Amino acid sequence: GYLKGVCHASFSTIRKYFRDVLKIPISRGQLAKVIRKVSESLEAAYEELRSRLPAERCLNVDETGHKNNGKRHWTWCFRAELYTLFKIDPSRGSNVLIEMLGEEFNGVLGCDYFSAYRKYMREFSVEVQFCLAHLIREVKFIIGLPGQRTQAYGERLLDAIRKLFGIIHRRDTLTPKGFKRALENARTDVINAATWAPRKCEQALNLAERFRKHGGAYFRFITTPGVEPTNNFAEQAIRFVVIDRKITQGTRSETGQRCSERMWTVVATCRQQGRSVFEYLREAVNAHFHGQPIPSLLPAGP
Repeated sequence: GYLKGVCHASFSTIRKYFRDVLKIPISRGQLAKVIRKVSESLEAAYEELRSRLPAERCLNVDETGHKNNGKRHWTWCFRAELYTLFKIDPSRGSNVLIEMLGEEFNGVLGCDYFSAYRKYMREFSVEVQFCLAHLIREVKFIIGLPGQRTQAYGERLLDAIRKLFGIIHRRDTLTPKGFKRALENARTDVINAATWAPRKCEQALNLAERFRKHGGAYFRFITTPGVEPTNNFAEQAIRFVVIDRKITQGTRSETGQRCSERMWTVVATCRQQGRSVFEYLREAVNAHFHGQPIPSLLPAGP
């Protein structure tokens, strides 16, 4: 399980390792059965985390492509303060958010400006923190477009965003009241810079319209403690999945999907908490084989 889920090893590579290093021949079918047992041992811990998602105060969410037997699927990443959970689904739509978080999610969702998040926000009045790092990438794209006015628009907006982050980085040098006041002033400057766009640039006009509609959702972190201005936490967690996808080429069945999402959840959560992935797997498999309660992926209380 460790070789497959943590080291990104294929079945062929694991078989070679057992044959050449451990001198143990093992068939591909037997290996698949072993991995399936590991997956079964992680089911209860995975479902415990999944049941907690709707009650989280802050969640960062991201998604990336996934191939299942050659067909397009999506791996969704939900990162909470104490754990990270992955979900493989054929859909990239808001129905996945409804399934995982419900219709009464009362936390703040950190995400990019993808339409599924906007639909979920609109239909169920969910508070959202749109990622400022994604916004910076979009503004840099606009700066690279032709036209002096378009480039000047992008430069003004980028400068305002940089000043905002400058204040965030100087937080320790300001009083709480002064920090909040400086952030609010910087927010006003960003919104003003964003809403005055040149008429002949479609990308700039779209961005200006976005700020008129959803500008406040880029600054939820100012008024809500614990909310980050970027979605970097979810993006960092999902990189492991991207590496795995490149090496393994995805999954072949629903059983493989469940195995992958459970294993990725264990890897990301253990790393997030500074725990040993191998030791957790050993304890979980041992408990499963002996009919004992599966150890939780949540940290023990004080």
